[in-house]
Amino acid sequence: MLNNKIILITDALHFLGKTGSRVMTAEGATVYAHDAAFTDAAARKKFEADIPGTKALAEQDPTDIVEKIIAGEGRIDVMINNDAFPALKAAIDEADIGDFRRTVENLMVRGFHFAKEVSKHMKKAGRGKILFISSAAPKHGIPNYSMYVAARGGTNALAQSLAKELGRYNIQVNALAPNFVESPDYFPKELLENEAAFKKITSQIPLGRLGTQEEAGDYLLFLVSDKSNFITGQVLYFAGGWA
Repeated sequence: MLNNKIILITDALHFLGKTGSRVMTAEGATVYAHDAAFTDAAARKKFEADIPGTKALAEQDPTDIVEKIIAGEGRIDVMINNDAFPALKAAIDEADIGDFRRTVENLMVRGFHFAKEVSKHMKKAGRGKILFISSAAPKHGIPNYSMYVAARGGTNALAQSLAKELGRYNIQVNALAPNFVESPDYFPKELLENEAAFKKITSQIPLGRLGTQEEAGDYLLFLVSDKSNFITGQVLYFAGGWA
C-alpha cells in the first residue's frame, strides 16, 4: 500500500508515533522519525531496531529535518505532525501564560513550521500529503483544559485552511482527531487501573470503551495512502461517538 513512500513523522515515541511507524513500514514505507529523545544516539538506535524500516533523526529543527531528508531521498511524500504535549489542567483564572505559550508552540506552531517546509517541496513535485494528528477535544470543549483544547482547535483549523491553499498542487491536508484512545501520554497506566476513574472516563464514550492503538493505526494508514487521495480539508474524528 505504501511501497517506496518517504514519510516523516514527529514525536515518534509518543501519541500514535510508534503504532503509526509500525503500520507504515509494514506496508513498505521508509519512515523518518523525529523525537526530542533522538538527540541521544542510543535512543535512535533502539527505535530503529524496534521498528525496522525507520530512520531516527538527531536533528530537531523542522528546516534542518526536511532539508536532510530531501538531500538524501529527493522528496517527502507524507508529513505527519504527530505532535504530543501534556493536556495541562487549569481554570482560566489560574492558568499560567507560559504554559499556554508552550502548549501552542508544541501543538500548533511546530506543525505549522513543518508544513511550511515540506509544502515547498511538495508543490514542486505536484503531490503530497500533510496530516495533523490532533484531537477531537475542540468539537465540544473541555472545562479547565482550555489551553490544550485551544491549541488543538487551532491545528484543526490550520488543516482546513491549508487544504484549500494547497489543493491546486495536488496536496491533501487533513487532521486525524482522536479522543479516548489508549495512550500513556494522555491515559497513563495508573489512571486506567483506577476503577472509579476508568468508569468515569468510559461513561462519556457512546461505545463504552477506549479506542486501541491498532484501530487508530489502521485509520492513519488509510489517510496516508493513495486510497484517501480525494479527501482533503477534513477533521476526521476518531472518538467512539463522543465527537
